[in-house]
Amino acid sequence: MGNMATEIVAFVLTISGWILVSSTLPTDYWKVSSVDGTVITTATFWSNLWKTCVTDSTGVSNCKDFPSMLALDAYIQVCRGLMIASVCLGFFGAILALVGMKCTKIGGSETTKARFTVLSGFHFILSGICCMIACSIYAHRITTDFFDPLFVAQKFELGAALFIGWSGSVLCVLGGLVFCLSLSDSFSVYSYTGGTTFVATRNRQSKTANSLHKESREPIRQFGRNAYV
Repeated sequence: MGNMATEIVAFVLTISGWILVSSTLPTDYWKVSSVDGTVITTATFWSNLWKTCVTDSTGVSNCKDFPSMLALDAYIQVCRGLMIASVCLGFFGAILALVGMKCTKIGGSETTKARFTVLSGFHFILSGICCMIACSIYAHRITTDFFDPLFVAQKFELGAALFIGWSGSVLCVLGGLVFCLSLSDSFSVYSYTGGTTFVATRNRQSKTANSLHKESREPIRQFGRNAYV
């Protein structure tokens, strides 16, 4: 029961993290224009992995999609690939978790379900790592331009999407580790049970052999006594 509860907690953590990671990909505010040193702000610039937008003082936004994927900066392309990989890994990890958890009726034997569980844990750990790397690369580019005294263009600050992505990646990694730890406990139980069963089987076999040996010797002793009679 304790192992099942641990798997349920891990599943809740990983699914929550995967939802946050998936919501990060289409979120608008990956970076927002900085108002540091600006007295009057007439417009706010913000962008994500797919478009760049400007919002005026009246609240009207005008967005423009990135015209060419090949003409993008390398860090945006890398972040796109990592985020898409993170979402896909989390999706397959959720399927493997549903198959491998003990509270479900699919997946086959206990050993097979344990293998599905560890695969699910690895998928979620990789998903969280990919998202964390993508958000960190994007944030590093923003902070590098912000603290560069020679950078004279519009400076940006970290958007809400980055913090959501970091939170989701941490939940995915924690949940994946819990899945792997629950699997190690399961394998220790399987190994102990298998060893106990093997010892019990050997004891039963030795007892059976001894009883057969005694039975095979008894008729000889009885025949000897009858011979003297």
